[in-house]
Amino acid sequence: MRVLVVEDERDMADAIVRGLRRKGMAVDVAYDGLQGHEMAYVTRYDVVVLDRDLPGMHGDEICAALVESGTLTRVLMLTASSSVDDKVEGLELGADDYLAKPFDFKELVARVQALGRRATPVAPPVLTAGNLVLDQSRRVVTRSGAPLELTNKEFCVLEELLKAKGGVVSSEELLDRVWDANTDPFTTTVRVTINTLRKKLGDPPLVETVVGAGYRIAEPVVAS
Repeated sequence: MRVLVVEDERDMADAIVRGLRRKGMAVDVAYDGLQGHEMAYVTRYDVVVLDRDLPGMHGDEICAALVESGTLTRVLMLTASSSVDDKVEGLELGADDYLAKPFDFKELVARVQALGRRATPVAPPVLTAGNLVLDQSRRVVTRSGAPLELTNKEFCVLEELLKAKGGVVSSEELLDRVWDANTDPFTTTVRVTINTLRKKLGDPPLVETVVGAGYRIAEPVVAS
């Protein structure tokens, strides 16, 4: 899941970013409204965690612009006010959810994850390819019943490949969906991650390289 945090309180923004990354999300951050608005249009995010009162460009303007663009990006608006009127106003602007500060981080994560599921075509909670099983909600992968220890990036790459249902996923698409904006687009990190993932998945091999195009799961994927 790709997330953008737009929050001018740097300590809070950085804490949110660190916490979401620990949950396996690819997270970018902007510390003012103008930067956040630009980033939201350059990259297709699943969720934007958007502070309402921002310098440069107000969060209300960013939210309205995203809604008007027709993007699938979901907006979780943050605000220092917990009044019902402010919540209603934020939702009327097109925000998908609303969270008042201070908030419990577990609640923030749960809301981001719920919005992320709405930002992409619905996929079954459990994906399979032959004897490989990936449980998205529990973040567990097994093959022939044996659990596999994957890093966050390996899990997310495998998840994207399984969601493609046998289709080819390019390195660029994997970079966009799994890594954040700080990743060098010319890096070999995708190829390295694919190689380590292949080793952990074992034999017979499941991840195919399609020369000049990307990668795919060799066996058909079905819902469990």
